[in-house]
Amino acid sequence: MKKILLITCTLCILAPLAAQDFSKTRLIAKFKETTAVTSESAVYTQLGKQHFKNTYPISFTANNKKAERTKETLVFTFNGAIDILNTITELQETGLFDFVEPDYIGFGAGKRGKKNTITTPNDPLLNRQWGLSNNGTFEASSATEDADVDMDLAWTISTGNEDITIAVLDSGLRMEHPEFTNRIWVNINETEDNTDSDGNNYTDDIHGWDFVNNDNDPTDDHGHGTNVTGIIAATGNNAIGYAGADWKCKIMPLKILDENNSGYYSTWIAAINYATNQGVKIMNMSVGGSSFSQGMKNAVDNAHSNGIVIVACMMNFNNDTPYYPAAFENTVAVGSTDADDTRSNPFFWSTTSGSNYGNHIDVVAPGNYIYGLDASSDRNYDYYWGGTSQAAPLVAGICSLILDVNPELTTEGIRTLLRDTAEDLIGDLSEDIAGWDPYYGAGRVNAYNALQRVLSVDNVSAESYYFYPNPATNTLYLSEKLNGARYQIYNTLGQLLLSGSIIDNKLNISSIGKGSYILKVQDDFKVITKKIIKN
Repeated sequence: MKKILLITCTLCILAPLAAQDFSKTRLIAKFKETTAVTSESAVYTQLGKQHFKNTYPISFTANNKKAERTKETLVFTFNGAIDILNTITELQETGLFDFVEPDYIGFGAGKRGKKNTITTPNDPLLNRQWGLSNNGTFEASSATEDADVDMDLAWTISTGNEDITIAVLDSGLRMEHPEFTNRIWVNINETEDNTDSDGNNYTDDIHGWDFVNNDNDPTDDHGHGTNVTGIIAATGNNAIGYAGADWKCKIMPLKILDENNSGYYSTWIAAINYATNQGVKIMNMSVGGSSFSQGMKNAVDNAHSNGIVIVACMMNFNNDTPYYPAAFENTVAVGSTDADDTRSNPFFWSTTSGSNYGNHIDVVAPGNYIYGLDASSDRNYDYYWGGTSQAAPLVAGICSLILDVNPELTTEGIRTLLRDTAEDLIGDLSEDIAGWDPYYGAGRVNAYNALQRVLSVDNVSAESYYFYPNPATNTLYLSEKLNGARYQIYNTLGQLLLSGSIIDNKLNISSIGKGSYILKVQDDFKVITKKIIKN
């Protein structure tokens, strides 16, 4: 069966929609900036002969809700099925469009396991979360001690920041689940009064949006989204259930998959643009499709240029077929590992499944037998899932902790940090080689390593010590109290550039280029962290 479809990165059942890889009543297009209004009208007139219904925008040319929105990406819809491919050819031949493409159909890429198939331990439920801390005794599969992301150590550094918002583009969320109490994003510019108060074309979008049904209720009617969101952000240390990677961030639920775990590319594009315009820091997309889309690439590139990290799953077909958005250059592509630190091959739900691989992979993360939250119950914690859909949100949560420690890191800085601090696995020698490889990328992410790279624990107030001038040119002068102390200077990627001991109350920084840096000064009694700028 042909699967040129969008799919969330836990397994999905490709039932009724699997026979068609794109809508027969919709297409996506973008007029060229130079196309005249009269030419656009002529196109609409011609389309009317094919029972043309309407058109609506799915992206904005400016990151300003009130800005003029010219030559937007559009969805053309028809009253019934038409010859989409022939229509696309006809429109492309007019020369009036930047691109015209089908509105591909996609799915969620994860599979839920049966209830109670693993013996429930008497320990706290956190002990089920082997991907966070693995003692080698996981009952569902073979396990290797420390085959995890060292989250327990990472939490000693950061448990999150409520000022960071993560958009989860998925099947929605169980909005009232106690694990998300006071954690769901609120649109402070919108008033719930049946009008579009903030002028962003979405009425009463107080807590996100349902792009499938075009309403303001992104409730999960499948389960995939609630599970994925819990991996990112289930509240830790609240005496119930599980702990997500980030205990404090806000979650923006954007529903792009229906009850069958499927959705159109056009809804994905609209959701990416919505989150971008709302200024989120991170997006998680545990979805994928094998069909390239210029419209989705444009949306991803725009988000990236606005400083947003998009984490996407590699998919679960045990091959090197590129799936999007993971295969786009400006996403962090994540594969899955098992509890024994090998690539998930297969996942528990199918002998032919496996974590996808390829030249675009960045890192891997735990993704098989991942216990999580239930979209239909506040109290059921006995389901587990498996797929790269479960690996990606763990990485998204780690990205959030990284931004809490150093909010100035760029999107590429975070990607580099994840790769540089990953543990390079040497398992199956037929796949895993030293350094980057297409099966494991740079290796399994390690949250503690990543935070340590950007962290300096502040045991004393820096205000009692002076650092001047700041910005500096070639010399930075420091308080006499710091003479003899050790220093390190890191760039915003967490890479160590300079180190040594302070002599004569000054540091020579002539060898580093212009930009922002982190200065760490420490002796036997104190550690001081200071942001410095080199002119």
